[in-house]
Amino acid sequence: MIEVRDLSPQREPFIPMSHCNCSSSSCATTNARRPLTAIVLAAGKGTRMQSDLPKVMHPVAGRPMVRWVVDAARASGCARIVLVVGYGASLIEAEFAHDRDVEFALQTEQLGTGHAVSMTKPLLEQSAQGSDFFVLCGDGPLVRSETLDTLLDAHRTHRASATLATSVIETPTGYGRIVRDATGAFTRIVEQKDASPGELEIREINPSYYCVRGEELFSTLAQIGNSNRSGEYYFTDLFGILASHGRTVHAVAAVPAEDVLSINDPAQLAVVDAILRNRKPTPTQCGTPTAASSSTLRISS
Repeated sequence: MIEVRDLSPQREPFIPMSHCNCSSSSCATTNARRPLTAIVLAAGKGTRMQSDLPKVMHPVAGRPMVRWVVDAARASGCARIVLVVGYGASLIEAEFAHDRDVEFALQTEQLGTGHAVSMTKPLLEQSAQGSDFFVLCGDGPLVRSETLDTLLDAHRTHRASATLATSVIETPTGYGRIVRDATGAFTRIVEQKDASPGELEIREINPSYYCVRGEELFSTLAQIGNSNRSGEYYFTDLFGILASHGRTVHAVAAVPAEDVLSINDPAQLAVVDAILRNRKPTPTQCGTPTAASSSTLRISS
């Protein structure tokens, strides 16, 4: 297994979380009191956007797309939000300069989503014990706080080490597939380019909404390798690692099919923009457009 670069010098051993022996009611109360933090991946350039702006700063329905993700996380109870930034980091940091609950972790090399999340370790490791973490993508502005509420509730109800929200769609091309065993239990996530012909037929997909217990986040990240066709460290491998160690990994079909689309090019940007403009706004979405939201995009020829 190849160690993730920029993690601790020696791979941390897998340390199983102790099982809870308390009553269900007292455990539910304890779970409800666990602090909640969001990690939002926002480091990509987004070359297919044909623009000089960082991908997540492209305006959607009058606001940078990453703003929609941050607002959804905040509305779901996240007291702390960490944006993993890379390309155009200064622009993203300026956008959130007055958001006291937003912090930044820098990913200087684009080595995959697992590597991106590991960049938050210096900021978050000390507070990980006893906390839950959302991991979300900054290019998915269709995320709803209600969906995150469902994800968190399922995560805590099942006392899971990790939980992901899934969706069943007619055309799953391009998305990671959810692999389950004969009993319907989650086994792993397989990315499109690594899937077998049979796995490509699966219509339950991964829209990238995750919740992980802090006790196991960073120790499991350290076990992720890059033996795949992209040579990247996939955050999604964390779920298979936990499941293989007998930990509870729960997958809940919580994402409406119409909310799955993320943004990778100008055509998808236009589609998502129209969807968001047709939604009823929430109070956090009714402010004055930010400087970034009214900026002119410079499109490359």
